[in-house]
Amino acid sequence: MSSVSRRLAGLAVSLSLCLSLSAWAQPSPDAGMPSDAGTPSTEAPPEGLSDEELKELEEALGSDAAAATSTQGGTTSAPAGATSTTPSSGLTISPQNIGFSWLNISFILDATAAAFTSKEPLQTGGHDPGGNGFNLQQLEMALNAVVDPYFRFDSNVVFSQFGVEIEEAVASTTSLPGNLQLRGGQFLTRFGRINPTHLHSWDFVDQPFAIGRVFGAEGNRGLGVEASWLTPMPWYVELVGSATDASGGSTARSFLNTDTGGVTSPLDFQFTGAVKQFFELSDDLSLLWGVSGANGPNPSGYRNRTDVFGTDVYLKYRPLRGGSFTIVALQAEVLYRRRQVPDDVLWDVNSYGQLTWRFLQRWATAARYELGTPARYLDGGIAPDPLDPEWESNRQRISANVSFYPTEFSRLRLQGATDLVGWRDRPDYSVFLALEVLVGAHGAHTF
Repeated sequence: MSSVSRRLAGLAVSLSLCLSLSAWAQPSPDAGMPSDAGTPSTEAPPEGLSDEELKELEEALGSDAAAATSTQGGTTSAPAGATSTTPSSGLTISPQNIGFSWLNISFILDATAAAFTSKEPLQTGGHDPGGNGFNLQQLEMALNAVVDPYFRFDSNVVFSQFGVEIEEAVASTTSLPGNLQLRGGQFLTRFGRINPTHLHSWDFVDQPFAIGRVFGAEGNRGLGVEASWLTPMPWYVELVGSATDASGGSTARSFLNTDTGGVTSPLDFQFTGAVKQFFELSDDLSLLWGVSGANGPNPSGYRNRTDVFGTDVYLKYRPLRGGSFTIVALQAEVLYRRRQVPDDVLWDVNSYGQLTWRFLQRWATAARYELGTPARYLDGGIAPDPLDPEWESNRQRISANVSFYPTEFSRLRLQGATDLVGWRDRPDYSVFLALEVLVGAHGAHTF
């Protein structure tokens, strides 16, 4: 091979690889298909080449493209958007092989400056601001993709100053008959309104203490399976049931908690069920109402169990005419917990209600009231609570905030709260200034 031929071959391979990597790096609306696929190049030819060398280079590139797209005789077949296949190695570089053309990735940062009047704030959420000064609530990496015609994959990985945790990693079916869907993996159970959601979708900086007290700092989640069915009723009715691990101090607090004795029978799982209904009251007004229940073992004695029952409501007003940005939403949940303990049964009630108002395109405000009662015996007397021994009377918390959205990818929130803790001499006060930013393609939230 002459020096000119070797030079042309080297240029052909180099240009082919550059074009391949360029196609992979470009954003694509069609699952890996470059936006300029099939369009003649308008780039200037390399300098310093004669007309004869340019002709040989074009022929080499033409042969390379033909080899990459051929489907005859066992040659390597390249999908739409593929790049070149080098004759010597048979290596095809394509967006589909790498996988980034269909895998959506986003990062969401939540950081807060906080001030508390109490040296021991009673925050129950694992990602709540926990002390005076700057708090990294979390950096969430969300991954989701369609695996094939039968499954999709969703995952949320959370980074903090102290480690990394897999919040959710779920495979869901997409083509079961009869409006059925199955999910498997680690997931937040669909108990109530706020438990299945993530921090960045909340209307407040911190988690309602009802969730942390009943389920744990991370909300109720676990490894398991879930089935849901969208019924053929005239209005939206969905039935949900799941079986998950019942252990975890921050995810199954009212059940086995930190007890890790293992599974010896089906009764060692937590079982969760929910009915979710949606009503379109008018063009501008809609209502979501749900009832939920969870049952699982607790470590207080042989075959002792815990029941949690809840109801939630979400009423939303959004005028569709006149180009208004107004959104008013009322959300409330009540959780009733019943625990078997040696020779008795304990019960308590935890709840919250909140009202949000988006009054301008970039401005919103919200107020929330929370109430938790002490544990009581069936006869009504206050009982010592093995999970919260200091909780001897009611606790109330009142919070209010204002939020500013510079764009749909960022949010600033100023929040203040008064915590009326019955077993403390004086109220606790707190102020938060929170920043949230999002980069990447993040999936839409549920209603």
